[in-house]
Amino acid sequence: MKVLVINCGSSSLKYQLIDMDNNNVLANGVAERIGLEDGILTHKQPGKDNVVFNENMPTHKEALQILVKALVDKEYGVISSLDEISAIGHRITTGGEKYNESIKATDEVIEGLKECSELAPLHIPGQVMGLLGCKEVFPGKEMVCVFDTSFHRTIPKQAYMYPIPYEYYEKYSIRKYGFHGISHQFVSQKVAELMNKDVKDLKVIVCHLGNGASISAVNKGECIENSMGFTPLDGLEMGTRSGSIDPSVIPFLCEKENKTPKEVEDILNKESGLLGVSGVSSDFRDITDAMEKGNERAKLAFDIFVYRVKTTIGAYTAAMNGVDCIAFTGGIGENSTDVRAAILKDMEFFGIDFDEEANNVRGKAQFITKPSSKTTCMVVPTNEELMIAKETINILK
Repeated sequence: MKVLVINCGSSSLKYQLIDMDNNNVLANGVAERIGLEDGILTHKQPGKDNVVFNENMPTHKEALQILVKALVDKEYGVISSLDEISAIGHRITTGGEKYNESIKATDEVIEGLKECSELAPLHIPGQVMGLLGCKEVFPGKEMVCVFDTSFHRTIPKQAYMYPIPYEYYEKYSIRKYGFHGISHQFVSQKVAELMNKDVKDLKVIVCHLGNGASISAVNKGECIENSMGFTPLDGLEMGTRSGSIDPSVIPFLCEKENKTPKEVEDILNKESGLLGVSGVSSDFRDITDAMEKGNERAKLAFDIFVYRVKTTIGAYTAAMNGVDCIAFTGGIGENSTDVRAAILKDMEFFGIDFDEEANNVRGKAQFITKPSSKTTCMVVPTNEELMIAKETINILK
């Protein structure tokens, strides 16, 4: 059985074709500059050179048509016809309170997703266009929506509710939703596998650290907390996102800088975080390079990031009354030895016996604490596409 996984942005489309009999990726790629001039689709498959298509893609539909051409091409394709694709799984950022579990992408569901656009205006419209495009390009194929918020549906009400007038929750569904759920679900399950234990016997904290970053508390296989909130702006310091701040900062800046609330929101989303503090970059590699050259603001951005991760781990340990494993994933979590070391430093209270030598690893699963450590820490590369594919099969079954 082969499942095509689609992940659409406003002007991009990422894809993977996965053989679910062995979990092998047959092909993957990305279409960029959709709706702009000079569109480009890069098609990859293991052991072969990349194939690049430079074609205009006015909408996601045209990007999907080029994708089909790449998949079935006699020279660099990986399937003989579209009949070999059993189903299509779509990553959807949020279903709000309307959809809290993976679901078949019926016409009614696609229409309902449009109502969720205000919760993720940068993501949902493109994802809806991807769904509609697939209906035309892959007629008759079963499709499933897999939500980045679904894994967080088990967060208890006292954790997801905000202490604001209750009527705003009833009228507008203002609450914590949490994000990166597909990654948190995959990693927490992988932790149990690597530890040779049942996930229901574990208390796991997953640190998904990348340009977007979030932490989750997974107790007995169920998520009970996530650091992101009503939107992905909440929580940790990120590449260009501020994370949690005093809400009063927004009207204060509106008045002092003569800006609208939307303009300030854009600043908090696109000009803050590592970029805003350091003045250097939103890329952690650039931050660490600048630190080594003595840039104090880059060091401050690094320290804020580490501090917020460390204190969130402490809070979530309290929420679960303990922790068995702390797992690091995402671009920073998987690859930055310095960040992991800084986060786990001075955490002897947690029974962490850090292994500096083992921590010298990038992009592969590995324990980074000694066998004597009361709390296990590890690196676990995430695989959201495989998780989407598995969810797709589960729903169709």
